[in-house]
Amino acid sequence: MRVLIVEDEPRLARNIARMLREDAGYAVDVSGDGEDGLHMAITNPYDLIVLDLLLPKLDGLTLLQRLRADGKQTPVLILTSLGQTQDVVAGLNAGSDDYLTKPFEAAEFLARAKALVRRSYGTGDSTLRVADLAIDTKARQVTRSKHRLTLTPMEYRLLEYLAMRKNQVVSKTDILEHLYEFNWERFSNVVEVYISSLRRKIDADASGKTPKLIVTVRGMGYMLQEPEEK
Repeated sequence: MRVLIVEDEPRLARNIARMLREDAGYAVDVSGDGEDGLHMAITNPYDLIVLDLLLPKLDGLTLLQRLRADGKQTPVLILTSLGQTQDVVAGLNAGSDDYLTKPFEAAEFLARAKALVRRSYGTGDSTLRVADLAIDTKARQVTRSKHRLTLTPMEYRLLEYLAMRKNQVVSKTDILEHLYEFNWERFSNVVEVYISSLRRKIDADASGKTPKLIVTVRGMGYMLQEPEEK
């Protein structure tokens, strides 16, 4: 999952980014003003935007209105010091999906952020399931047939993204855009490397009773597929 933080307080932005990277495993981009934030939000595919309202160059409310006018439906969590009822109402009416005032508790922020991402992919459950594969997004733990699997951070992020879009073909470009940050150096075969690694761990013991879940759709991409019941 990939998140954009639009926040002009550098220290706060760094702290939020660290929480999202370390505790949620998300890729995070940061923008310090409204104009740049709007440009990034429109030109990049994000799974969540964390938006301050009091921004230089372009205020957060106007940014949000322009984002929605452009047709972008990316979930937006407003995070601001403006906590009056009229401020909350204005933010929600402009198209935000949630509203949290500063100062805030880290655990609440993370829970709200994760919930918005899950809902955007059509699931409210914090545990993603595909056949006998279970992904606990709270603890970032993965089991198959109740056996705990050890994944690297990037393997987990890739598996979580595929699970969010289970039974859908996900292209290599889509994976790169959602799992890597703006300035990350992307190698041409990095997706294939991680897919291969995941297969060794997820489908290593697959048989007739435990079918393979990671499917390659030639010329299109990859899919985490729920097997048909026999």
